[in-house]
Amino acid sequence: MIRFALRGLLGRKLRTALTAIAIVLGVAMVSGTYVLTDSIDQAFDTIFSDIRQGSNAVISGKSAVDITEGGGSTTPTFAESLLATVRGLQGVAQAEGSVDSDATQLIGDDGKAVVYGGAPNLGFSISAGDSVFNPLELVDGSWPGPDQVVIDETTAKKEGFEVGETVGVQAHGPVERVRVSGIVKFKSSVSFGGATLAGFDLATAQRLFGKVGRLDEIAIASRSGVPDAELVQQVSAVLPPGTQVRSGRAQAREDAADTSEFIGFLQKFLLAFGGVALFVGSFVIANSLSITIAQRTREFATLRTIGASRRQVLGSIVLESLVVGVLASVIGLFSGLLLATGLFELFDAVGFTLPNSGLVFENRTIVVALLVGILVTLAASLRPAVRATRVPPIAAVREGATLPESRFARFRTPASVLFTALGFGMLLWGLFGASGTTAVLLFMLLGALVVFLGVALFSVRLVQPLARLLSPVARWVVFVFTALAWPLWLLPYWLLRHGAFGPGSVGTRVAAFAGGAVLNPLLLLVAVAMWLRASLTSWEPEWPMEFPGVVPDAVTAETGGHNTRRNPQRTSSTASALMIGLALVTLVAVLAAGIVQTFKGAVDDLWRNADYAITAQNNFSPIPVSAAEAVAMAPGVTAVGNVRTGEVGAYGKTIFGTAVDPPTSEMFSLDWKVGSDRLLATLGADGAFVDLDYAKAHDLQQGSLLTLTFPDGAVKTFTVQGIFDPPSGGSPFGRVTISAQAWDAVVEQPRNLYSFVLTQGGLTDANQQALDRALADFPNAKAQTRQQFIDNQIAGLSAVLNILYVLLALSVVVSLFGIVNTLVLTVFERTREIGMLRAIGMTRRQVRRMIRHESVITALIGAAIGIVLGVVLAALLIVRVDFIDFSFPLGQLVVFAVAAVLVGLLAAVFPARRAAKLNPLEALHYE
Repeated sequence: MIRFALRGLLGRKLRTALTAIAIVLGVAMVSGTYVLTDSIDQAFDTIFSDIRQGSNAVISGKSAVDITEGGGSTTPTFAESLLATVRGLQGVAQAEGSVDSDATQLIGDDGKAVVYGGAPNLGFSISAGDSVFNPLELVDGSWPGPDQVVIDETTAKKEGFEVGETVGVQAHGPVERVRVSGIVKFKSSVSFGGATLAGFDLATAQRLFGKVGRLDEIAIASRSGVPDAELVQQVSAVLPPGTQVRSGRAQAREDAADTSEFIGFLQKFLLAFGGVALFVGSFVIANSLSITIAQRTREFATLRTIGASRRQVLGSIVLESLVVGVLASVIGLFSGLLLATGLFELFDAVGFTLPNSGLVFENRTIVVALLVGILVTLAASLRPAVRATRVPPIAAVREGATLPESRFARFRTPASVLFTALGFGMLLWGLFGASGTTAVLLFMLLGALVVFLGVALFSVRLVQPLARLLSPVARWVVFVFTALAWPLWLLPYWLLRHGAFGPGSVGTRVAAFAGGAVLNPLLLLVAVAMWLRASLTSWEPEWPMEFPGVVPDAVTAETGGHNTRRNPQRTSSTASALMIGLALVTLVAVLAAGIVQTFKGAVDDLWRNADYAITAQNNFSPIPVSAAEAVAMAPGVTAVGNVRTGEVGAYGKTIFGTAVDPPTSEMFSLDWKVGSDRLLATLGADGAFVDLDYAKAHDLQQGSLLTLTFPDGAVKTFTVQGIFDPPSGGSPFGRVTISAQAWDAVVEQPRNLYSFVLTQGGLTDANQQALDRALADFPNAKAQTRQQFIDNQIAGLSAVLNILYVLLALSVVVSLFGIVNTLVLTVFERTREIGMLRAIGMTRRQVRRMIRHESVITALIGAAIGIVLGVVLAALLIVRVDFIDFSFPLGQLVVFAVAAVLVGLLAAVFPARRAAKLNPLEALHYE
């Protein structure tokens, strides 16, 4: 039986290969995800290890609240005088202080800030070249002196920066010009992704970053024989409040903590798409095996006749599946290396360039990828394998014998309804009943899987009506495709006949191209005219390029439609693979449309009188307060209202707080439950307002006292003077908002999230130019109108959506191969039937159109069910989150339907050509 199973696989190479592709793609996604995230993780580990190399201990500022990178707050600094104290300790051999900034922009030759997507722009003071604390090495030039900078090699190559030239740098204030003294790279040659590095000597860095007389860190090297623990203990004894000390290794782990969290999220995010691809692939495998087993009914019956037991038949099918699973998983495992490289390129293309020190292929990747691929293949093969054991021996002598139905077949419809209801129940419980992130995600995931299974099972009942409904649509889709294909096929023939691709004069070639240019539109017009005529009458179009057959085209189309209805189980299984992918794509599209629509509504609700908004070039990073001060001095500007942002502590948790200055009262219109817009100008030193949800959660009312903790440890009490209900699309204000006056008194280096500008004359070219001139020294800031503000804020969402669509496209590709596989297998199954049709007069063109018709109907069924299901799932999520309004993206859904049609047409190309090439006489004798 083992030899029989292996010979069976070798005898069906094409069918085996098409079945295996689904697993190859899914396993490649799993493998590629692990390779990608492991590579990023190793790169970050190398970077942080390099940075802390030579440091036995590190002193840093201690924030009283959790600081989020890019959140608007910075870790408190400490006095530079501490450095001398540390150097005097007995266990200290060497100590150096440093400052850094995550908002140090290099300015390109075009006067614009050098920004690569969302990657950080790092500025720092750099130790002397021979220092044990310096993780960099020179590629060219020298280490920086006063008013000089060293730039990382990657940025220098991209921007054309050279040693000796003068470049602009913007950090805490306006742009300053400094000379490039050198080009540097990490000693380990690791790529730092899209980040830009700008290194200065300590005095220059302190001036640029607004930290004169202050330090962010002190790196310490111990004397010989002094353990790290003892060094840390000595240093701890002299530390002032607001500082902390860790060993070098502990500090490296702390540095890597945020990136490890990001990598963990990215890994789970990408593995989810690998799981989707494998889930879709399981439908493809089960369907392919079901078809091949049905085609081998007499073969299995013969085995039973000569003595094979049911267990042996089951074992042979499982063995075939195991071999396919192993081979496909191994290919997918190594294909993951290529996919990981492609994912690096994908993230780079959308602006999320990631660090890379080379691809990492862990043993865990091999074990998990192979296990997942093999187990999914075996699980998908169990039902077809069990079905094969029900072949009775008498079927060996019957013509056209088929597999008997399971005794549970009559329960299929009730079970599918029950499954679907159970899935929606679990999904609803996860959305509205479960508590805790883990429980919510678990019920949502399991619920979605059960819903997909239930709908896939129930879709058997939908195939017959949907196939009849969609058959006319598919008929004209195929006809238009054929009509438009003729000019494209004829043009090369025309050019070839006229010498365009071979010997001939230039004039002949030009004439050929001109003739083709004229002929194509004419043929297109003929095709459209014939289509319209056929639509208005019962006339059946026939092309003169091929002799018409005896079989009318209407019969051809009807035969294709009948083929989808003759085996609803097969059609539904094939369509279900596409259904899952399109349901997820539709889900994302509806959510995105809702987010965009809701955000636009929120801006329209809140934005009252402001003419312009000032934001960072990347639309979300905080910007220096000095940029708003420069704008306020511009001609025509009557008022500038700022919204500061940063982390604060309240009720034992870290939240985002904001601060406003008086002019914002003229620019915003809030939905106040307590207070009015005038409150924005009268908060004073101890007033605050909160959003409605925060007030309800903590029982806050007008006059309630609210205690806030700031990053430097300062604790202040504020009086709640107002409560507002933010629109569902969000607002620029945090949970708690105080005055800019009170904020600036306790926050080191305050920064604005947004600045809003009122001008004389409103939106005019003169005002825009005045603002641009005012921001010339702040290239990282930009002035934009309301519509530009909306478009730019949404741009970040578009980049994320592009990634999601590309990743979800993998499941659509898997389903495409599923349709190809089904059609190829049905061509094998209907070989004699196709031979009969050809014998009675069906032309090759009509055979191709029949297969295309069948493929398009199958794709449209998957699209119809998938799009409806995606809209329903999205609606449930929107009801749950309640900060997104439902919006129906009709245009995108039409595009998805058209894409499904194209998938159907593309999937039919190979099977249709294969069917058309069958020799009628040989086909009639096919067994």
